[in-house]
Amino acid sequence: MEDKLHHFFSENNFNLEEPNAGHLERFERRLNSSKSQKKTSWKWLSVAASVVLIFGFWLGSNHQKRQLDLADVSPKMEEVQNYFVSTINQEIKTLEKNRSLETETIIESALDELEELEDNYKIFIHELTKNGKHRRIISAMIKNYQRRLDILERTLKQIDQIKNPNTIKNEIYL
Repeated sequence: MEDKLHHFFSENNFNLEEPNAGHLERFERRLNSSKSQKKTSWKWLSVAASVVLIFGFWLGSNHQKRQLDLADVSPKMEEVQNYFVSTINQEIKTLEKNRSLETETIIESALDELEELEDNYKIFIHELTKNGKHRRIISAMIKNYQRRLDILERTLKQIDQIKNPNTIKNEIYL
């Protein structure tokens, strides 16, 4: 083992001389100066980033226009919207509970119709925001909700007929 180490050191030319006087002090001075420069650059960078973020949020909040909804028209319309939304959500839950292989196509068809009505409703929201609280737009929004409920009720009746084919108007035929 000693031979290998002796051989290694004899083959390689290592610089074994002492550094110049004051080398350690110069090295420490450079090391300390680079640390202080890095701290100040990070401080400036963080301040600049904060200013940019605050400016961005300010611009975003000023340029974003709030959209009106049926609930924003009046407290009575808010009640109407809450009623329709809660009833529609309850009916959709009932629809999903009745999902089976036999009812899959009927349910998917109903959900597609509901999605189309939801897209139309978004257009009404845009018109309400753009044109103000016109009675025509408010009426169309309410009719949209009514159509959704009609679709759900019709679909649930169809599902009931599929699940209970012998039941017609509360009569059972054997």
